Amino acid sequence: MSSAINGPHPQISNSQDSITTTGVREQEANENNKAVSLEVVPGRTTSIVVEDALNCPDQGRSHDGGYGWVCVASMFFISANTWGVNGAFGVYLAYYFQKDTFPGTTETSYAFIGGLAMSQVTFIAPLVTFVGRKLGTRTTLSIGIILESAALLASSFATKAWHLFLAQGICFGWGCSFLYVGSVGIVPQWFDRRRSFATAIAAAGSGVGGLAYSLGTEAMIRDINLAWAFRITAIISGVMNVACTLLMRDRNKHIIPNQKAFDVQLLKRYEFLLILTWAFFSTFGFTLILFTLPDNALQIGLTLHQGAIAAALVNLGMVVGRPLIGYISDDIGRINVVTAATFLCSLFSLCIWTSATTYSVLLVFAFLGGTVCGTFWAMLAPLLADVLGLKLLPASLSIVWFTIVVPTTFGEPIALKLRRTGAPKYLSVQLFAGFLFLAATICMVVLRSW
Repeated sequence: MSSAINGPHPQISNSQDSITTTGVREQEANENNKAVSLEVVPGRTTSIVVEDALNCPDQGRSHDGGYGWVCVASMFFISANTWGVNGAFGVYLAYYFQKDTFPGTTETSYAFIGGLAMSQVTFIAPLVTFVGRKLGTRTTLSIGIILESAALLASSFATKAWHLFLAQGICFGWGCSFLYVGSVGIVPQWFDRRRSFATAIAAAGSGVGGLAYSLGTEAMIRDINLAWAFRITAIISGVMNVACTLLMRDRNKHIIPNQKAFDVQLLKRYEFLLILTWAFFSTFGFTLILFTLPDNALQIGLTLHQGAIAAALVNLGMVVGRPLIGYISDDIGRINVVTAATFLCSLFSLCIWTSATTYSVLLVFAFLGGTVCGTFWAMLAPLLADVLGLKLLPASLSIVWFTIVVPTTFGEPIALKLRRTGAPKYLSVQLFAGFLFLAATICMVVLRSW
């Protein structure tokens, strides 16, 4: 938006040798976050153009398109090759249970591997934010590529369970964190009106990756072996992440975000505390759904392959649901849509999952639950940007990531402890997940009324 200052406004006399200005309130323009430019053409009236600095093309204007869509595509494939890879852990977990891969290892111990992989992503988020501020986005993502690839390759040579704790758990989580946390705040910088839609498309990559890696991992383990399943995954994800890192471009120099690793002042804001609580409950429930379905399938008499199909359908649901949620939220409000989606996940868990004693019903829940259970991952950044502003996005994300360490670490082990000895074995887990999403819904209702 621009306006030329002419007539009774401050005047400029123009000549080839000199320009004299009177009455230009440069300080006032700067205070209002304006960019002031002089348009000098010999023989013509010269005007001062005052523009909003954030809307000026050379000042980092949010285009709602342009190169932003390249960043969306890059973030899509980073999500696919980080969270998507981790989304296949349920297949690994069911295989470990079924084959007793490392004799003497308890089921709870196996579950902690996946919990560590997810929680480490969020646990070191403040460190990733610090590294991003000091070294830049591309270096941060490159560190992630090295760590994730090394973790998967090391997992392929594991001979004891603790090897997997270090490799598939901690090291993979660190690599995923440097890649995902280091880039998740970039897409919102490029969009305004369609911010939620663009972010949701990027987040849907985890669903596509989870779908592909769930089916691919089961096939590779069945037709080749466990070790080569890890190695092939390392090669594919490594190549894709390198390409995305080269294409990703942030706008930090224009927005100048607050990149403090941990800004405690945010904890004094009531609306932010509500988002933190919603995040805690949502990720707890999400972890239960994502990791337990393959073993849930085995417990109701299905095969490992059928369990992998169920896990794949959860991820397919994410592919469909996340962009749809983002698109709708841009039109009717992000808090409104997040509230509705979170409530639907509670409803699906309590009404459908508790009745899933056959393959067909389990698949119905897997798809429907998948469409809404990952709302947190699709809508967190746009929601924070709306409530707190873009400048506080990196700092607020760091606190959120740290907050969800507990549910992501202990979610699956708690689920295994909640299993009943008699049928239906997963009923307590299903009810627990449903009430977690219900509690998250209440947080959003309160935020909506705030």
